[in-house]
Amino acid sequence: MKCTEKCTKMMKFMKALVVIGGLNWGLVGVAGLFGFGNWNVINLILGSLPWLENLVYLLVGLSALMMLKKCGGKCNKGGMPEMKEEKMGMGGDMGHSDANHHKVD
Repeated sequence: MKCTEKCTKMMKFMKALVVIGGLNWGLVGVAGLFGFGNWNVINLILGSLPWLENLVYLLVGLSALMMLKKCGGKCNKGGMPEMKEEKMGMGGDMGHSDANHHKVD
C-alpha cells in the first residue's frame, strides 16, 4: 500500500511536533543545568492556558509514539520509486559500478 497524501501530511505534522518537543526539552535541560530559569517555551507561551499546554504535551507524546509505528506501517511503503523491484538489479540499473564484481585473473 502506498503512502497516501493524508498520511504524508500527518507524518510531516507529527515530525514537526516531535522536533518542537525535542527542542523544548533541550532548552529545559540547558536552563536547568546552568540555572537560567524557565526556558520551557511551551509553558512560557501557553502557561496561562494549562489545558492547552497539556494538550500540546499530549500531542507531542502521541506524535512520538506514532513516529515509532510510522502510521501503522502504511507510510514509507512505495514512497521511494527509485527502489522498486525493477531498479534493484531485477532488470534495471541503479547507476552503481560493478567494481566489487570483477573477477581476479
